[in-house]
Amino acid sequence: MTVTALFEIHWSDHSSDLFTALLKTIEFTAVGFAGAALLGLILALMRLSPARALRIPAVVYTELFKNVPLLAIIFLIYFGLPSQGIKLNVFTAGSLSLIIFYAAYLSEIFRSAIAGVHGGQQEASEALGLSRRATFTHVVFPQALRSALPGTNTMLVDLLKSTSLLVTIAAAELMSQGQLIASETFRALEVYLVISILYFALCYPLSQGLLWFERQIRGGVPLTPPRRRRLRIARALLEKGVPA
Repeated sequence: MTVTALFEIHWSDHSSDLFTALLKTIEFTAVGFAGAALLGLILALMRLSPARALRIPAVVYTELFKNVPLLAIIFLIYFGLPSQGIKLNVFTAGSLSLIIFYAAYLSEIFRSAIAGVHGGQQEASEALGLSRRATFTHVVFPQALRSALPGTNTMLVDLLKSTSLLVTIAAAELMSQGQLIASETFRALEVYLVISILYFALCYPLSQGLLWFERQIRGGVPLTPPRRRRLRIARALLEKGVPA
């Protein structure tokens, strides 16, 4: 078999469908990660709570969904819930599956990062009169976020790749579209090679961009525009010889 024989599909006929599938993959990734990060943060705070009524359910959730395959969760939500009268559309079921699964892992990352902030800083903040909410928002969370970045970035790229499992419910993402093209053209090797290249084209720049962002943050770049603005003002004052 020659290399030329591997590329006999007229990809121009499928470019618009592939582009739509690419956008759908990105949409699943964005919604899934945003939901998982929010739920993961809530679970992490519940696990750090002194109240057993909050801590135990969070522990059960985390241990349960860390040890159940994502594919099983997809099947339970999309095929299992309708048997109990709860029918979700493909996008909702797919996004919810990603959220439920990755929230368990992100909660562990966030919990470890928050717990890793030295307790003395919280005590100092309270001594200065900051409320518990202000202490968490302005002191604990920015430091915890820096510590959580490596694991969180890994989970984001992994979630993007895991959207391919949504092919099992015909979610119209890249792998589903590849399956349709392969069944139409009977050129499975060529089709799935191209689909793999598209996933690489998504994941590699994303992972490298996240690594660059992580280095910036670890180098002391402020996380928010107001902090960056205050830092610029402080540097300008120091350059002029005025105490900040």
